[in-house]
Amino acid sequence: MINDGKRNVLGINVSVIDYEGAVAEIIRAARERAPLKVSALAVHGIMTGALEREHRWRLNGFDLVTPDGQPVRWALNLLYGSGLKDRVYGPDLTLKICERAARQGLPVYLYGSRPAVLEKLQARLIEKHPGLIIAGARPSLFRPSTDAEKKAIVEDIRNSGARIVLVGLGCPRQEVWVHEYAALLQMPALAVGAAFDFHAGLLNYAPRVMQDRGLEWLYRLVQEPKRLWRRYLLLNPAFLALLFAQFARLHSFSDPGVEPKSPRNFA
Repeated sequence: MINDGKRNVLGINVSVIDYEGAVAEIIRAARERAPLKVSALAVHGIMTGALEREHRWRLNGFDLVTPDGQPVRWALNLLYGSGLKDRVYGPDLTLKICERAARQGLPVYLYGSRPAVLEKLQARLIEKHPGLIIAGARPSLFRPSTDAEKKAIVEDIRNSGARIVLVGLGCPRQEVWVHEYAALLQMPALAVGAAFDFHAGLLNYAPRVMQDRGLEWLYRLVQEPKRLWRRYLLLNPAFLALLFAQFARLHSFSDPGVEPKSPRNFA
């Protein structure tokens, strides 16, 4: 098990951790009813924080930021000799958490996406993990919530008996949500990227050979070119350029960001 703290990647403190270490931390917090902010970040997530100081501040307040993408894992190994042999991919982490939660009787709550997706997701997760208790599910509002709506969301999740909440709102909305809600919920809140769509059967995994070579972005770009072309064709080269600047010590990326002036109640 690896859990060796955090390292700075383009100003974002990323956890040097493997699946076993991440699952252990999340399950421990769930059993203790303790808040835990977790996100699995690929290049897009790192760059969002690198380019936006307020969001960088949010991300640097997370307890776990796992290296979701192979390039993020490679960056940790290049800059710090971390020796990580695998990434900690949000969709796979989701399944591992559900498997452990099922074994230990820890109910989970699903927040985000659309009602039809949540319905398929619940059925497929229970099929994979028959002992899994899904305490509740609530779709996204696809807009900022009012204070009253935020209170109702918190009450619904807490009253459900859930011990872990899985959040699928897309990056960076899901990280904003986890930042705003985790302490109110008093349980681990995990921003798990496209895990909802993958496990509901709406998206296919990239072939393993593409995943291992850091080419999952290309597979997803071919699937959703109109939605993703800016993300990958602009941010990927920028990530590499900034990573070279950090590796060559041309820039320290020491700015931790700035606290947002007001909350953003994404829901």
